[in-house]
Formats: sequence, C-alpha cells, structure tokens
Amino acid sequence: MNALLNLLHLAWKQLTRHRVRSLLTVIGVASGMFLFTAVETMQRSLSVATEATAADTTLVVYRQNRFCPSTSRLPEHYAEEIRRIEGVREVIPVQIVVNNCGASLDVITFRGVPEGLLTKFAPEISVISGGFDDWAKRDDGALLGEVFAMRRGLKPGDRFDAAGVKVQVSGVIRSPFAQDNNVGYVKLPFLQQASRAGLGIVTQFNVRVHNAADLDRVARAIDERFRTDQQPTDTKPEKAFFAETASELIELIEFTRWLGVGAVLAVAALVANALLLIVRGRVKENAVLRTLGYPGRAIAALVIGEGGFLGLMGGLAGVGLSAAFLRWQSFTFGNEGQTLAIQPDATVIATGITFALMLGIAASLWPAWQAMSQSIVKNLRS
Repeated sequence: MNALLNLLHLAWKQLTRHRVRSLLTVIGVASGMFLFTAVETMQRSLSVATEATAADTTLVVYRQNRFCPSTSRLPEHYAEEIRRIEGVREVIPVQIVVNNCGASLDVITFRGVPEGLLTKFAPEISVISGGFDDWAKRDDGALLGEVFAMRRGLKPGDRFDAAGVKVQVSGVIRSPFAQDNNVGYVKLPFLQQASRAGLGIVTQFNVRVHNAADLDRVARAIDERFRTDQQPTDTKPEKAFFAETASELIELIEFTRWLGVGAVLAVAALVANALLLIVRGRVKENAVLRTLGYPGRAIAALVIGEGGFLGLMGGLAGVGLSAAFLRWQSFTFGNEGQTLAIQPDATVIATGITFALMLGIAASLWPAWQAMSQSIVKNLRS
C-alpha cells in the first residue's frame, strides 16, 4: 500500500514538473468532459421524463388525434364521468397555454388548474417567495417555477405577459419534479378566458388511479366511455404521453449521444498522446529507475497514475463547469406543449467524474506497456 502511495506521489511530482504541458492536457480533457456532461444531462433528463416506474399512477386524458394544446379541446364536464370509473382516485381538469408548439429552447408554459385542486395536482410544490394568499386573492395571479422565474428575472409583484396571457407574479415555487419548476400555475377560469378557449373547455385531464397496475385498464375504460362522443379521448400514462407528444424532441436528444461518443474518443486520444510524449521524453529517467531497482510494473503504474491524475483533474474541471453552466442557464426544451428541463443531478456529476478517471487510466495502458517494455541498456545509451 505504501509503495502504491509513493508511486502516486511520484506521478504527481512528474506532472507538476511540466506544468504547461499538464495544464494544456487537463484543459483538453475538461473540454471533452464538458460536452460529455451536457449530453449525459440531456439523456438523463429524457430518461427520467419517459421511463415508467412502479410509482407512476397518473394518466393524461387528451383529445384524440390532437397534439398541440391549442387543438386539444375537451368539455370540462367529462371530469364527472371519469370519476365514476372504477379505480380512479382523482380527476383534475387542466388548461395549458404555450407560446410555441414546435421544438424550441425557450418555451413558456402556463397551466390552469382549479384553485382548490392545485395542491392535489402538484402536492410536492413549496413556495420559496411570495405566497398562496396573494395567488388566492388575485384572478390573474401566477405561481412561477423557480427555474422559470430565474430565467426571466421575475419576482413576486412583477407583471408578466407571454403567449397572450398577462399575469402578476404572486409567488415562486420549487418542486422535486423538473417540469413544475419550468411552468406558471394560474387559476383555470382565468386561463380559459385569457386563452379564449371558453369556460367549460380544457386541454386535458390528469387522472390519478389507486394502483399503478390499474393504469392500462382505467385508460381503456375512459377511452371506451367517450369513444362515440363528439370529442373522443386518447388516454395514456403520463410518461408515455410525454414520449409520444415530444417525439421530435426525443429524436433530437438521442442524436446528441453521438456527440458524447465523439467527446469520449477525443479525451482518450488526447490523454494517450500526452502520455506517449511523456514516456518518449523520459526514457533515460525510466531507465535509471529500473537500474535502481524499480520493476517494470512500477514504471507502468507510474504512467497509469499520471493518466489517472490527468483524467481526474480534467473530469473535475469539465464536469463541474458543465454542471454549473447548465444550472445557471436553466435550459428548457419544449415541443407540442411538453417541456423538458435540462438540469444535472448528482448521478450525472458522479458518473462524469468517475468516467473521466477511468478514461484516463484506460488511455494510459498502451503508453504504460511501452514504458515497462523498453530496454534498459538501449534507453541509457539514447
């Protein structure tokens, strides 16, 4: 153990002897890991938004053959019919207004929900500034997600106009669910009138069931109930609904995986090249160490240690900067009324740093083998 620590200490000394070369290599690794972390954050956000779990108990009832919220128009009285279906725990009518139904980086989304059902629709939200009291008193009050408010520079008391809806910010809310942090909640009657949808018309119904195993059965029952009505429905689990309506967005994000692969290959090539140059420039030093009794595996461990340090330092810098940048910018992708917040989490950060370390070690294996297989006599003569 002590021998390994001594080798790692020596590897660190070797890197600090050539500060400019090491710094340039770390900057290159950080650049690649910056891009890799951004891609992984998008992939992770998409996975969380679309992969079903056993805890999912929400269905979305939408107008059949409609996608953009402006084209989905359902009678509000459908809620009473849905409540009568066995297995339904709660039905919440929702009006949605967006400024752009196409794929966009800056989507503004308003959700109109009945005042008394807001805490049931989003029970996890908490107010971090302002309050529910002002929202309850004002017809045009809005509770903005913290990412939404930060991106627009809004605070309680400010007036805001977007997508044809004029509101006053009553409070800023926070939620463990990224979508809630990127929308504005207003009262249902106000949004119906402001969007000219008309009272009694909503975009969708969010239906909570008692058990996740009932999702498919209840969805079929709802669609069968309204199959012959003037406004037939299409009911899906919430995450399946997101995956279908935001298909263009999903294809775009899945394509970015190739950018991540390119970043990984660039980082591996950069570290390997830097270590090959180090090994070739240090043939006499390695020969002297071998002469003093250092075995070939110790020389290899020394090179691998340097590769690990370069990968780790570049990973810490690149992943950290990428995570800070994404949190600061608060990017939100939107498509057909669905929003996807690009926010890094602890899993992405830990994965990025670990991957950078392993990549540095892997890229150093070939230079390490070359270093330990070199002839001592030949190197001393060079």
